[in-house]
Amino acid sequence: MKKYIYFLLFIIFAAELQAHTDHYKGIVKIEMDVLRNGEIVGYSNYFFEYNDNTTVVKNYTKFKVKILGATLFSILSEAIETYESGKLVKFKSNTFQNKKEKFVNLNYNNKTNKFDIHGSSYKGEAEVDNVIGNWWNHEIIDANKQISPLSGSIKEQVVKFIGEESLTINNIKYNANHYKLKSKDKNLPNDKKLNFDIWYDVEKKIILKVSYSRLGDWEYRLKGFE
Repeated sequence: MKKYIYFLLFIIFAAELQAHTDHYKGIVKIEMDVLRNGEIVGYSNYFFEYNDNTTVVKNYTKFKVKILGATLFSILSEAIETYESGKLVKFKSNTFQNKKEKFVNLNYNNKTNKFDIHGSSYKGEAEVDNVIGNWWNHEIIDANKQISPLSGSIKEQVVKFIGEESLTINNIKYNANHYKLKSKDKNLPNDKKLNFDIWYDVEKKIILKVSYSRLGDWEYRLKGFE
């Protein structure tokens, strides 16, 4: 009896994953501006490719902040996610953060039904209910844990619904759900804690804006999508 219950739970879980990725069928790209203290300093863009039951999402992120000619903070990153029948099977990223190299190589292991991660901050296994901490995928709002797309580290998170809000971006008005995403572990150092505000358009299934404060006030803001 227990075997049948576990099998049923597996089918339900797989169906939920499939439903999330199906939300993006037809989306070719999502472009986001990166802002610091109200000024655009770069971009984070996602490009989608579809082939039968396979979905590939490529991300290119680049921004740089200079003060008096000196670079305060910079990111140059490329990543690729591969989903088969709605399930994450592979993720790879290479990032230069302030000239320091970071990386993630993640693969789904059929034998263990877990992710095998080889990253600059973590090497080991992870449960399949983890999601990649990217801003194209609204599944991050429902998840309890996320994997850093830069280093592979795993953090538990708590997401709280704040309320419905009207949001205007580039003269376009959106009806958005506002969420607060924070680290579950309150004892983490401040520079390691998750602390994001997220605005999500339920109708369009698109994350509109993400904001946080660290060495300034930052935003990832929707520029457009096709």
